[in-house]
Amino acid sequence: MNGTQWIIFILLVQVIHFAGTWKLYVKAGRKAWEAAIPIYNGIVLMKIINRPAWWVFLLFIPIINLLMFPVIWVETIRSFGKNKLLDTWLVILTLGFYTYYLNYVEDVQYIEDRSLKPRTGLGEWVSSIVFAIVAATFVHTYFIQPYVIPTGSLERTLRIGDFLFVSKMHYGARVPMTTVAAPMVHDTLPLLGLRSYLRKPQLPYMRLPKFQTIKKNDIVVFSWPADTVRQFFVAEDGVRKPIDKKSNYVKRCVGTPGDSMKIIDGIVYVNDKELQLSDRAKVMYDHIVYANNGVSSKLLTEVDATDYTRFYVPSNLNQNQLNALRQLGYQVGADEQGNPKIYTDEKGIPTEVIRQLRLSLKEETPRARVANMTLEIAESLRNNSGVDSVKIQLEPSGKAGYNIFPQNRAFAWNNDNFGPIYIPEEGKTIKLTPQTLPIYKKIIKDYEHNTLSVSGNQISINGEITDTYTFKQDYYWMMGDNRDHSEDSRTWGYVPANHIVGKPVFIWLSFDNFQDGIRFNEKPRWDRIFTTVGGSGEPVSYFKYFLMLLAGWFIFDFIRKRRKSKA
Repeated sequence: MNGTQWIIFILLVQVIHFAGTWKLYVKAGRKAWEAAIPIYNGIVLMKIINRPAWWVFLLFIPIINLLMFPVIWVETIRSFGKNKLLDTWLVILTLGFYTYYLNYVEDVQYIEDRSLKPRTGLGEWVSSIVFAIVAATFVHTYFIQPYVIPTGSLERTLRIGDFLFVSKMHYGARVPMTTVAAPMVHDTLPLLGLRSYLRKPQLPYMRLPKFQTIKKNDIVVFSWPADTVRQFFVAEDGVRKPIDKKSNYVKRCVGTPGDSMKIIDGIVYVNDKELQLSDRAKVMYDHIVYANNGVSSKLLTEVDATDYTRFYVPSNLNQNQLNALRQLGYQVGADEQGNPKIYTDEKGIPTEVIRQLRLSLKEETPRARVANMTLEIAESLRNNSGVDSVKIQLEPSGKAGYNIFPQNRAFAWNNDNFGPIYIPEEGKTIKLTPQTLPIYKKIIKDYEHNTLSVSGNQISINGEITDTYTFKQDYYWMMGDNRDHSEDSRTWGYVPANHIVGKPVFIWLSFDNFQDGIRFNEKPRWDRIFTTVGGSGEPVSYFKYFLMLLAGWFIFDFIRKRRKSKA
């Protein structure tokens, strides 16, 4: 909806409110015209129902107002003696239009000094829950949002199973664009698996004042620009989502508006200078580890390498065992001689599975193994006398990679050798040619909502032939620290400013085996609990200080209550 449509919509709401309440205003000792003046009619209504005037402010906050409107409807009818459960359900189920019946049909009387305390324990409980949800939704939407790391794109900087608090204040909280949505959930209703929002009406993009601008090296949470999934990790037809209901991603910002960025042999260069990463950044690459005597899985496990394949050679593998292994998700192939060979990830085959299936296995130790590791782990392996060499596995320059932005054969880029590419800045104008158009096509059409057509060498935007384009907003380039196992801007391109969600600031909980699911056997990472995301040096856990403070409070509260009881 554009500005004019929203003004018409707001005026329509005022007309509906006036038509359904003006007689009730009069019965409450007010003037009929007071029900017709926007904002002022809300302040008067708060006086009628004996509620604070600041409640009117909540009626204009997206998402919060969805919770407040039913509260106001119920409070209004109760101010005119309608306290029965049936009345409450009628006003809620009719979306407030039950007031029309009270306004024109029933001769209700205004109760000026009604009690605001719920008449039953259930009513008091419901009232408390409603306002707890309102408060939590307000904080969640405009201040701090909890977030959990579901994938390894930032390993080992942020780990799978890290539970974060994301500040929406640092970069300015984005006002929800989706006006009708369930509170405290994102795009899907839990358990039901249904969409949690209505696509229309939509508010225009707005953001509250910010305290910081996004800088290179910042870790940022944003709405995934390429998102068309209804649910994460569920394969199905794509769907179109409003910006604020796209799935949230977290990556490191390596390029800001106006920068020129390129990647050479896995190293990021910004404005022709190597990007200096934070000392907390744990960049990972796939490495080729070679040892003449073989590279054992035990060695890779000891140094905490990941994403390597283990090979098992079974003896006397029967059909039942083969079927059982495949049902458990293990890949069973054959070696060069045609003998069975089992392939697994770094976890291998659990002992209980081997016993249950009565397998007789021997694990191979190939001379060369590919494993994912940080530069520090790679250096420690180089110093191991049993290892001959450790080299980063790189895609060569000039060879087009799989699914690489801008998904055009004219750009032979890959994850390790990419660009150079310009990162658009609001208000800046670029020269547009058929050769450069693939880089900016998505911005022009999808992010900035122009019509675009090409005829020969002529480019037309909104029906006019042009060879330039001026950007309407800023853009960013986001990448994962886990360079070879991260789907990021190298795949789907720029992140628009209106997709920015917030800044991770605090890890309040962390589990080591989070991917295995919640089974009451999680392994807490005690050194990561209650640590900050930003800063320099090794993260320091403040968990013990929190426990000390909590214990001190309980002791103080116990002594205070004991003294009070003796007084």
